[in-house]
Amino acid sequence: MHTVLELASGVALWASPPQVKIPALAALGVIRALRSRARVKRQARPREAAVELRWTDVSMTLAPKNTKANKTASDREESEDHSSQSKWEGRPTRILDGVSGVAKPGRLLAIMGPSGSGKTSLLNTLAMQVPANKRLTLVGALTANGGAVGRGGGGSGVATHRTAYVQQEDVFYSQLTVEETLTMAAKLRMAAGTSRADRDTAVSAMLNRLGLAHVRDSRVGDKKTRGISGGEKKRLSLACELVGHSPAVVCADEPTSGLDSFQAQRVMESLRELAREEGRTVVCSIHQPRGSIVALFDDVLLMAGGVVALFDDVLLMAGGRVIYMGPMSDAAAWFSARGHPIPTNCNPAEFLIDLVSVDTSSAAAEAASRARLKALADACAEAAATVASSAPLGANITKATATSGGGNGVGGGDGGGDDMIASFGGGGGGGGGVLKQFALLLQRSWRQVSRDSATNSVRLATSLNSAFVFGSIFWRMGRSQTSIQDRMGLLQVSVINAAMAALMKTLTAFTKEKVIVDRERASGAYTMFPYLAAKLTAELPVGAFFPLAFGLVVYPMAGLHPTLGRFAKFCALITLESFTSSAIGLCVSSVAPSTEAAVAMGPAIMVLFIVFGGYYVNADNVPVCFKWINKCSVIKWAFQGLCINEFEGLEFEVTKASDQWNGAQVLDRLSFSAAHGNSVGTAATQQVNVAAFCYLSTLYLLEKSSPKFQFIDEVAALRRRIRPATLPYTHLPYTHHACRTSRVESYLYLYGLAV
Repeated sequence: MHTVLELASGVALWASPPQVKIPALAALGVIRALRSRARVKRQARPREAAVELRWTDVSMTLAPKNTKANKTASDREESEDHSSQSKWEGRPTRILDGVSGVAKPGRLLAIMGPSGSGKTSLLNTLAMQVPANKRLTLVGALTANGGAVGRGGGGSGVATHRTAYVQQEDVFYSQLTVEETLTMAAKLRMAAGTSRADRDTAVSAMLNRLGLAHVRDSRVGDKKTRGISGGEKKRLSLACELVGHSPAVVCADEPTSGLDSFQAQRVMESLRELAREEGRTVVCSIHQPRGSIVALFDDVLLMAGGVVALFDDVLLMAGGRVIYMGPMSDAAAWFSARGHPIPTNCNPAEFLIDLVSVDTSSAAAEAASRARLKALADACAEAAATVASSAPLGANITKATATSGGGNGVGGGDGGGDDMIASFGGGGGGGGGVLKQFALLLQRSWRQVSRDSATNSVRLATSLNSAFVFGSIFWRMGRSQTSIQDRMGLLQVSVINAAMAALMKTLTAFTKEKVIVDRERASGAYTMFPYLAAKLTAELPVGAFFPLAFGLVVYPMAGLHPTLGRFAKFCALITLESFTSSAIGLCVSSVAPSTEAAVAMGPAIMVLFIVFGGYYVNADNVPVCFKWINKCSVIKWAFQGLCINEFEGLEFEVTKASDQWNGAQVLDRLSFSAAHGNSVGTAATQQVNVAAFCYLSTLYLLEKSSPKFQFIDEVAALRRRIRPATLPYTHLPYTHHACRTSRVESYLYLYGLAV
């Protein structure tokens, strides 16, 4: 509701007179900037030398989608008291089921398991990067150095330690070099007072530490531009997360996926060095590692279809079931004693993953697999009980923990709510103030735009090709009566060509760039206003070049109004329309979930603008309910401006009384005449209005769509937040429907959260 009110207020102000609109929008912008800065200051947090993460009974459950299903007689009777209650179809999906464990500083913890076992979900939970979802329930306890992190139990959802989260997909600005990418990350993350010498030293040290010094001057590249290798990109991702704020905890989601054996080895060695040499807490999920990588693991967390066991110092249980507990070196003896010896010359990790996987090829094979897992879980449960009774969990603290002195409580700070940042890291944007952020982002955007020779060459070739084709079709139009239709046709296709070219380029490029922006702003590197302003400024000269090249070719070939002033106005209107269409593309891309969705939405909107563009439907004949589309149509304003620029003062050959002998008559038939209050200046002003509205809408939508993540609740806190009237009736015991407390307990039991 708050978002809808803000949007409605913005639209109302935009429709107000300029003397009201401009000051009011400026005041709103200042207020939002001050609120954002205050939030960043609240989220700033001191550095800790070492952090021990501990999680207990973490459960993640995804509820089924709300659907209308057939109700039983008892359900129908009860639904009369809860008329808004919709039926839930199916049972909830348990993604994590009572997972417990610990990650210690100075050690590399590997989360292993087959596909779908919940590795990434657990890693997201530890990094507090579980995407917010109303259907998702995340409960348990997460502590850092003994202090609670999460909702309930005194936690606020924001921790004082910093976490670097290296995601599975590596996304960069392809035209920047490795050193430029890392330097930009350092500038945005380091404190504002950091000297250039200190920053350059930190960047060089990071390049050497992660084995990237030999490619420091190579462009990162992408699918269309040759760049560095996949392993080097993964290490660059890690370097960008580490430089600047020195996080105590490093989480990496399947860092070896898609890499060959050698590159995977290099990446894992880098992670182990971070743990061993710098005392960081390193946690990574991994799928079927090679044998030499397994030897690098200090601790192993083995996951299988919701059953989790933690090796070495930690006991990990899932619904009372444990697969294995102990160090990797003891795994062979433990499984051999239970009738599952690890074959000689076999990768133990692959063997263990196969062992805990469920074979669903047949009913018999599935039953055998589940029986094997139950036997292993029962055996490990007995061993876990013995260990728990003889020594407290995590009693042996590593040397890195003992020397760090990091035992302060965590999580009592300010902040939280929906405004929590994406990770523990970030520290509040080392990029400095708005002007400094603008300068840094402008430099990066300009390098990306100006160096992308492949894209720029294609855009130039497309513009020139369209100009030559149109110029050839409408070659040297004369002043006959038939040339009137030809002129309108040329102006219409020119407008559509410029609009679609700018729109499609923005739709395909910005949706990919938005992934990078979401990650960087989630860490507090910068705010949206300097980013968007820098992007638009950097693209201004390049974006203007292509419509100018089009006009430079098509105007003389077609023989349009032969005066320099008219030619200048033609080029200006086409260029302005191109930027307005790009603004529409930004607005669409800011709400589209993917490139495919944006490409589907953008042309559909443009088709409406073409229909109401003044060529197919006269403005005077547009139905009242569609007048607003006519007012918003960038095609209409561009076409109107070009027609006025072309036809004013133009005289045609007359052969009969019904002929149109001057341009004024043509404009009057199109409802573009001065009598309707139209002019080239009016058309340009309306395009500027549409572009400005789209830019402001983009800024607003990007701010509102900032990444939001799920809190981890303690069961007690979840019990307090549950509203029984909103609970699903499906699968609840019928005896519990009437009682508030009983229905809450039934809900917790259904989701595996009862205590």
